Amino acid sequence: MTTFNLTNQNLDLNLETILNRALEGYDLSPAETLLLLSPTTQTNFRKFALTQLPPEITAIQKTADQLRQQQVGNTVTYVVNRNINFTNICEQHCSFCAFRRDEGDAGAFWLDVSQILEKANDAVQRGATEICMQGGLNLEAKVAGKSLPYYLQLIKAIKNEFPQLHLHAFSPQEVQFIAREDGVSYEYVIAALRDAGVGSMPGTAAEVLDDAVRRVICPEKIDTATWLEIVGTAHRLGIPTTSTMLCGHIETPQQQILHIERLRFLQQTAIEKDYPARITEFILLPFVGQEAPAPLRRRVGRDQPVLLDVLLLTAVSRIFLGNWIINHQPSWVKIGLDGAKEALTWGCNDIGGTLMEEHITTMAGAVGGTCMEVETLQETIKSLGRNYQQRETLYQYL
Repeated sequence: MTTFNLTNQNLDLNLETILNRALEGYDLSPAETLLLLSPTTQTNFRKFALTQLPPEITAIQKTADQLRQQQVGNTVTYVVNRNINFTNICEQHCSFCAFRRDEGDAGAFWLDVSQILEKANDAVQRGATEICMQGGLNLEAKVAGKSLPYYLQLIKAIKNEFPQLHLHAFSPQEVQFIAREDGVSYEYVIAALRDAGVGSMPGTAAEVLDDAVRRVICPEKIDTATWLEIVGTAHRLGIPTTSTMLCGHIETPQQQILHIERLRFLQQTAIEKDYPARITEFILLPFVGQEAPAPLRRRVGRDQPVLLDVLLLTAVSRIFLGNWIINHQPSWVKIGLDGAKEALTWGCNDIGGTLMEEHITTMAGAVGGTCMEVETLQETIKSLGRNYQQRETLYQYL
């Protein structure tokens, strides 16, 4: 791991050059971007209050905020959506996950189609335009011994009943799981999901796109190359995706930069090859360890995210990615509504969704809550002196 022994004068000089390059519209190199994250390697970094930040951190924050304004304007968007986690029964044992259960465990669940439709109906009654649906990797979730028909059954049930809903569903990990179980290609699975009614794919299961990290925190999950291949295939087949990073655990600043560099390259590829779809947004997902399995929790040494770490990475992500992925969103579930509000001044332009029901992070011990009312999101945005705007999943204004 690199250690930074820069004098303040040298840091200021380099920082000014780098930030000016970003403001002039240039893409920063990974090396330049790593310098922006150098304060996180210093032991005294976390002692600062948000109201008394050192000038170099303030400069990064202001640059990210200015780039956000240049790239997407001052309006803050939100989406009215509902999460549906259809099962928490999962074959994998990720070291950060407090959500998964084995069949028969206390707290294990597997919703049937009627329960899913009941939740979808409730979402529609509350004004939702989107259902976000993901679940554990349940080996029993099959129809006539095949996985894909089971997933298609869920999609068609929702789309037949509520054709107006956008279905944001099934991560790259779920695509790989279906393909493996049925012995078919990723392309075959993605095309089938698309044709049945999936409108976009969550860019989850990315965690950190570095296999050295993945071998520790999620050794049973797909590797980096597979995640990138599946997301790239989705773009080629016309399925937009989001992108995420699980941050604040064992990864280094270098690995964080590698992650966002791979996302930027993925987006550049979709644009250069004129694929019909691409990445719509980037979301930081800070590690919440309160109820996570003990080994990783002990290794990380804290239960809740460090807000200043999250905010600095938020700003750096905007500076590095903003020319290519313009929409950036915080996770109010993980850092609370006040943290998400603060992130809107560090490069974010979207405050996320109402969710209505959130299990995965809440079961890990997050303090942000499981549901947010539209009026609460609107008032939070207004308190910053910025306008709010409801959007749909793909960032068209409603």
